[in-house]
Amino acid sequence: MRNTGVFVLLVTGCLLDAASAGASAGTQSPGAAQPIEQRGEYLATAGDCISCHTGPGGKPFAGGGRLNTPFGYLLAPNITPDPETGIGGWTADDFYRAMHEGVNRRGQDMFPCMPFVFYTRVTRDDSDAIYAYLRALQPVRNAVDVNHLRFPFDQRWSMAGWRELFFTEGTFKSDPTASDSWNRGAYLVEGLGHCSACHSPRDVAGGIETRHEYTGAEIDGWFAPNISSNLHVGLGSWTADEIATYLKTGVRKGKTTTFGPMAEVVHNSTSKLTDADLAAMAQYLKTLPPESPLRTARAVPSESQQRGATLYLDHCAACHQAKGRGMPGIFPPLAGNGAVIAGDPGNVLQAMLNGIPMQNGYIPMPSFASQLRDQQNAAIANYVRTSWGNTAVANASAPEVARLRAARAQ
Repeated sequence: MRNTGVFVLLVTGCLLDAASAGASAGTQSPGAAQPIEQRGEYLATAGDCISCHTGPGGKPFAGGGRLNTPFGYLLAPNITPDPETGIGGWTADDFYRAMHEGVNRRGQDMFPCMPFVFYTRVTRDDSDAIYAYLRALQPVRNAVDVNHLRFPFDQRWSMAGWRELFFTEGTFKSDPTASDSWNRGAYLVEGLGHCSACHSPRDVAGGIETRHEYTGAEIDGWFAPNISSNLHVGLGSWTADEIATYLKTGVRKGKTTTFGPMAEVVHNSTSKLTDADLAAMAQYLKTLPPESPLRTARAVPSESQQRGATLYLDHCAACHQAKGRGMPGIFPPLAGNGAVIAGDPGNVLQAMLNGIPMQNGYIPMPSFASQLRDQQNAAIANYVRTSWGNTAVANASAPEVARLRAARAQ
């Protein structure tokens, strides 16, 4: 990616600079009559705030989660109500301005790692509820040095051009021609859930390619797949019930299970949402336009096809079986598996290099990092992505495996 002088938004979920100093139809949260702190807890869960704002082994919301970028890294700050290191000195107005405008308490532009591009759609009532919940937490004293970006990307003046190009302020407005359920789903997916932040490709300046929104993108070494209604590489072949169940459990029965960052999203966020909200999100996702640059991506034989088949039989077939059918409840299938047929091979390669722990009824998958060379890993990935009816492109490569291997070693 070329240096454009504009910070590239590649990661989401951090309320940067925390320590710096009447809902419309379709947006109503469940339990609207509950105490505001309880409603705020639910909304903070929908926004998956805890995933970024909790460091390894740290206290919830006390900051420290690392967010890597091509230009250095950021640490998500403390958003507990500690007066010196958290948001104890923030007012509800300060908090809403950060959510809605992307401006911190000192009036400075926030880095777009904080997904204010999406949170701007959140209503004032919901912002106030999240603020009330965070203020009710036990204060944790934990000073976080947030900014570890390289010059000039660590400078706030670089945000001015980015905001001009890519940020439009505005609260979500319901579509009067659609149902309340559809509008609720749109509010969650487009706002608090900020699904597009990971699942949409970006241009060289870090802005979402709006013509291809929701069609899949690489983020921090993983590939967030197409979640449009595309029949071939998106959710077009999924029912709304299957989507809602996947968000609740992380499993599409007989087809795929979550791993990597999406497993964290399900664990910390979507699994805790109400069935009604998950159904609303599924209903909205089913209506996303199917236009996709991946639509014409068809499997083509690669030079490593035969070698990939041999390696698959030697290392993978004992578990995943011939034809990639897997074994129900023991080994997941590879044929028709969304993680396998995504437009980018990153998830397959990550699974091969890192293994997958026991989860959702499936036994653990071992790492092949020490057993297979980079070219062998790429050959297997290409084979499973283009076999048994899988329609992905054979675009895994040894240099890509080497890159992921190096990142794994850091």
